[in-house]
Amino acid sequence: MRGLTRRKFLAIGGALAATHWLANQAACQAAPLWADHRTHGPFQCQATFPLDKFSPLFEELSSLELELQRTLAVPPARKNIDVYLFDDETSYREALNQLYPRVPYRRALYVQRGGQGSVYAHWQPELPVDLRHECTHALLHTNLAMVPLWLDEGLAEYFEMVAPQRAFQHPHLSKLRWNLRFGMIRDVESLETCHELSDMGGVEYRFAWAWVHFMLHGPLPAHRALVHYLKDIRQNNPPGQLSERLRMAMPDLEQQFVQHFHQWKR
Repeated sequence: MRGLTRRKFLAIGGALAATHWLANQAACQAAPLWADHRTHGPFQCQATFPLDKFSPLFEELSSLELELQRTLAVPPARKNIDVYLFDDETSYREALNQLYPRVPYRRALYVQRGGQGSVYAHWQPELPVDLRHECTHALLHTNLAMVPLWLDEGLAEYFEMVAPQRAFQHPHLSKLRWNLRFGMIRDVESLETCHELSDMGGVEYRFAWAWVHFMLHGPLPAHRALVHYLKDIRQNNPPGQLSERLRMAMPDLEQQFVQHFHQWKR
């Protein structure tokens, strides 16, 4: 994964698939591969298994679009998002090996091809979490030409949980409190140096989530800085660094960050 940024990751997938996609897609449609098809909001879902029992999950994904509008002032998705679901890991791997033979394996995958976002996943116990995570990426990228890697992943980590659990019950929260108790902190500037997927380890994902939590649930100036930052990206205005905006709004940024989690209780 060294040297592979999210943008490169998406571009490699799109470029490698371009010459094979039409033939492979035609073969998939002709063969009895897709057992079910559903449309929920911007999501066009195809699966190799019946989707009846998954209707609540897809309705939740439709609600996720509304939640991004509410919390981030992100407009509705400009394009539909294709979701391809496989009933086992073997068939999922085979499909990805055909379409994206050089893209590193991931349990679920979001790619963008010619401006069209697609999510691939397979049935396993964590499928709802994976879909919420990857569909957050997809919804963001329908409106935003770029999102810094750490922020992209932090937002996806936050919204991967079901709505009632996002603020208080994410697994990151307990580990973060132990980090802060021992004086460990990753500031936004350090996260902004993460340009490659290989730069994002467990600690980076945890603090990316934590800064998103702080901006969504902490002081109003932090939330305002995030919303204005995303708005500038959407309007093709040079956004600069989010860290600079946060520090301009709150000179004691790390102190407020730590205080936020010390005081954060249900």
